[in-house]
Amino acid sequence: MKRRNRIYLGILCVFALLVGLLLYRVATDIDSRYRESAEESLVDTAHLLAAFVETDMREQAIDVSRLRGALSNAYGRRFEAKIYGITKRRVDLHIYLTDDNGSVIFDSAGQAVGQDFRAWRDVNRALAGEYGARTTPTDPAKPETAIMYVAAPIYSDGAIVGVVSVGKSVASHHERVVTARQKLLYVGLITLTAFILLLLVVSVWLARPFGLTADFLHILRQEGIRRPAHLLRRLGTVTKTAFGEMRDALAGRSYTEEYVQTLTHELKSPLTAIRGAAELLREPMPEAQRQRFTANISEQVQRLQELADRLLELASLEKRRTLDDVCHINLNDLMHDVAAAIEPIARRKNVALLIDAGLTGMAVQVDGNAFLLHRALANLLANAVDFSPPDSRIELAAQVLGRKIRITVRDHGAGIPDYALDRVFEKFYSLPRPDSGRKSTGLGLAFVREVAHLHGGEVQLANHAEGGTLASLTLPALERQK
Repeated sequence: MKRRNRIYLGILCVFALLVGLLLYRVATDIDSRYRESAEESLVDTAHLLAAFVETDMREQAIDVSRLRGALSNAYGRRFEAKIYGITKRRVDLHIYLTDDNGSVIFDSAGQAVGQDFRAWRDVNRALAGEYGARTTPTDPAKPETAIMYVAAPIYSDGAIVGVVSVGKSVASHHERVVTARQKLLYVGLITLTAFILLLLVVSVWLARPFGLTADFLHILRQEGIRRPAHLLRRLGTVTKTAFGEMRDALAGRSYTEEYVQTLTHELKSPLTAIRGAAELLREPMPEAQRQRFTANISEQVQRLQELADRLLELASLEKRRTLDDVCHINLNDLMHDVAAAIEPIARRKNVALLIDAGLTGMAVQVDGNAFLLHRALANLLANAVDFSPPDSRIELAAQVLGRKIRITVRDHGAGIPDYALDRVFEKFYSLPRPDSGRKSTGLGLAFVREVAHLHGGEVQLANHAEGGTLASLTLPALERQK
């Protein structure tokens, strides 16, 4: 996975984790909030009923006859109240009254009359003039049968003569809790989806609003709708290029400053050599020494020219959003053409170029720009020649791997030092050649990587298990070859 994709995936994972933690905290808190709301309503109801009973007191004796009739009438009512998606059809309160000794004198369920409830927390605290409440399951083995009770004292001439307790099943608001948690889950999914879309918009559309649209239209005109899978792959390549441009735009001044500093460092060495040679040429010296310094100046100028040419070529390639002159490229022909171009350089070191004949006779093709792919493969092959010892061989091969084609270049040199494995594709980074000890411009592999990305592929460089270096250029295969 590329670093850019890892960054986006990391941002997405962190956001999803934070949203998940927030939603989990809120979801676990929903039940408590509903219970608080229900308890507040029970407090109001208990005190209202206590005041109602107090109006029927006769000589400090509690008369429940009118309360019994009112509750009987209320329980017999049938209605349909739609409360935010929840439909309520009957009164589901449990009410009981106790005297000043905690003995039940009225029970709306008709089951506990005469029982001693003084041990219950709601009755005990209410008789003491304090706030009394409890939550007790009717079946200890089933927590879902719990009922929440709130008690209020009944006064007569300033003295507490009894208690009225109002209870409501905890299960009655369970449906609301479940519904609220479902809505919360939907909100989380919508938020995460919106964040992903926003990330894509910021990454692609805002980075290049007009250029990206133009690229899409250009590809649509080229491909039409005859090859939808290939069209999607091309559009994916454009999108990945847009991500790269967004990265550069976000890096801004820091990226440019780093680029310029590295380039300046690379220019210092040849400029210093040219300046030193020019100053020495002003002094009298033997002709042979003069020729040596003149050749040194010419060599350094050539190095600067190569660096400038490579840099302009790479900069032009990095600004591309789509491929031009796309055509079907026969892989066997491409490999043989590149090998023929590099063979004179390899022959000087007596290095043999071996092409794997495994694909011979197969019409293996890739879609892309023939010139760029030729240059990219030539770079990999030239690098292999530079780092190969004399009288060795370089193996150029290709294989079809499902929906991809992988081209490999293997040399039998000393391999890549461990400290350089993560830096070989950096601009201006180069290792000294074994033959001369000199470094290249350090732009060749960066060029190959840009070509690979433009074609929707990847390039990798690693040490082979049996020695030497293995370079792999992976490209999407044509649809008919998959």
